[in-house]
Amino acid sequence: MKVFISGNIAPIGLKQLGEHNIEITQWKEKRQITANELIEACQNQDGLISVGPNKLNADFLNACKHLKVIALHSVGFDQVDVIEAKKLNIAIGNTPGVLSGATADTAFLLMLAVSRKAFYLHKKIVKGQWKNYEPTPELGIELKGKTLGIFGMGNIGLEMAKKCIGAYQMDVIYHNRSQNRDAEKAIGAIYVSFEELIAQSDVLSVHTALTNETKGKFNMKVFKQMKPESIFVNTARGGIHNEADLIEALESGLIWGAGLDVTNPEPMHADNPLLNMENVAVLPHIGSATKETKSAMAEVIVKNIVAGLNDQKLPHQVD
Repeated sequence: MKVFISGNIAPIGLKQLGEHNIEITQWKEKRQITANELIEACQNQDGLISVGPNKLNADFLNACKHLKVIALHSVGFDQVDVIEAKKLNIAIGNTPGVLSGATADTAFLLMLAVSRKAFYLHKKIVKGQWKNYEPTPELGIELKGKTLGIFGMGNIGLEMAKKCIGAYQMDVIYHNRSQNRDAEKAIGAIYVSFEELIAQSDVLSVHTALTNETKGKFNMKVFKQMKPESIFVNTARGGIHNEADLIEALESGLIWGAGLDVTNPEPMHADNPLLNMENVAVLPHIGSATKETKSAMAEVIVKNIVAGLNDQKLPHQVD
């Protein structure tokens, strides 16, 4: 069996693929593979491990309908036309669960960095602008006892909530398409409507998939209903917030700050005004970027690939 890998995965994944006698071809260039190059590369393959923002749309899937399985190097599957894949009997697998802790760590890091203007103040040191002691410097805000709002109380949202409760004794409210009784029992989270979520949250952290329903969900209308001293955190997908509206909301003081591990578009342009705002922290989509998490993701990918190549249901199949 042959599998094409469109980028880098952890060494343990390559090792395990070899142990299953799977012949590997891997994209080695430092640039992202193009759509046409990906189609060409998959022509004589049985499976694909998709690394990076490859658009696996109907055009790609029909050009590669011979593929038995596509294993995503991600939890999110918004880049895949899942309905078309199902029509073509191409199994799609993702990597849920294993990156929850690392991504929640990133959300927590961004929340704390924004609350104390950490990125902005560090830049002042680099620019030689650290002067003598000032009794009223650029003041941050404290998080203890504040209300954390989770939009999307899945594994990552639950991990973020646990960290905020443990560190700052924060109250937790959340909004999902349906109630998460396990989270309510585990941490005392309270289910609220979306309108209540945005009105009551001191920190609003996004942990949901990018779908037609959530695309652009956080726009000017929503930011106007949030607290003036609230912090918006997004470690899910950049398309969930309207970036132009977010910039305007921050500039006009509708919300206090924002922490982003995902942007729209990605990569973010170097002249984006968000990068020079006091109350903003931006990271280059590193939510799952730890050695331990990438290794765990690679192992899940191998399990998905092996199952798909053997005409078995994937351990983590996207339906």
